[in-house]
Amino acid sequence: MNPISRTLGALDLIAERHKALASNLANMDTPNYRRKDLSFSQYLGGIANPLETQLAAKLGPSPVTIETSDEKIDPATELSEIQKNSLMYTVATRRVNSLITEMKTVINMGNG
Repeated sequence: MNPISRTLGALDLIAERHKALASNLANMDTPNYRRKDLSFSQYLGGIANPLETQLAAKLGPSPVTIETSDEKIDPATELSEIQKNSLMYTVATRRVNSLITEMKTVINMGNG
């Protein structure tokens, strides 16, 4: 995977996690609602794994798995996790911008 594809994949994961965290806050008083979250480690740990890369090429990308738990939803914890997620989003978007700027520089140097 090239750096832009990896970063865009991370942005997709961040967006899915944000949906899950927001859903927790919106439904914290809903009876029988189960807390949702997405673990980045299960996705990021295998990014460079050749076997997973080959499987993904044959089968397509695996769907995002949202984990559920019966733990009580604490609004302060959910807001804290949303803030962490927002920081990760900021870092990832800056990385994409940096990569695009680098490509523009290389292109402009080739035209000069």
